[in-house]
Amino acid sequence: MTTPNKITVFRFILIPIFTVVFLLESAFPDNKLLIDHIAVVIFAIAAISDFFDGYLARKNHQITDFGKLMDPLADKMLVCTALICFVQLRENFPCWCAVVVVAREFIISGFRQLAAEKKTIIMASIWGKAKTFVSLIMCILFIIDWEYGWFTVTETVFMYASTLLTVVSLIDYLIKNWQVMRDCTK
Repeated sequence: MTTPNKITVFRFILIPIFTVVFLLESAFPDNKLLIDHIAVVIFAIAAISDFFDGYLARKNHQITDFGKLMDPLADKMLVCTALICFVQLRENFPCWCAVVVVAREFIISGFRQLAAEKKTIIMASIWGKAKTFVSLIMCILFIIDWEYGWFTVTETVFMYASTLLTVVSLIDYLIKNWQVMRDCTK
């Protein structure tokens, strides 16, 4: 197994660890600050590992079918897991935002699967990369969840920006790859 693929597997391992640690907040509310700091470190390590596995795969010419499939899946699972946790733990995180993001991820994953069956690779667009970046920052903000007026406003701005970019990136994928979708339905 290549080093980039090992990093991707490591990210998958971090997802349930992050989830358990973050959800401990509800069981130990007196330790919320400590738990949130540990959870944000785990989340940040997982998020940063995405950059490194992609960088190493390109640099060392180690792009594999496993990496093409599992790397984006790990990213989607990390963000979707955090969003689902926010719905439970954060009063100021509306369920509909999580639904929009999770639905987009299912649609794009299914679309990529159809394209792969036709031997077509759908690359990430600038909108998809922007969505991912803003979503990761939003997740970090909601994990930390400081209760200061300016911080709550910042969380809200990133939440709406992430949701908007989610919709824009979905529309962009569908428009740019409409022909692939039409070919798959024949």
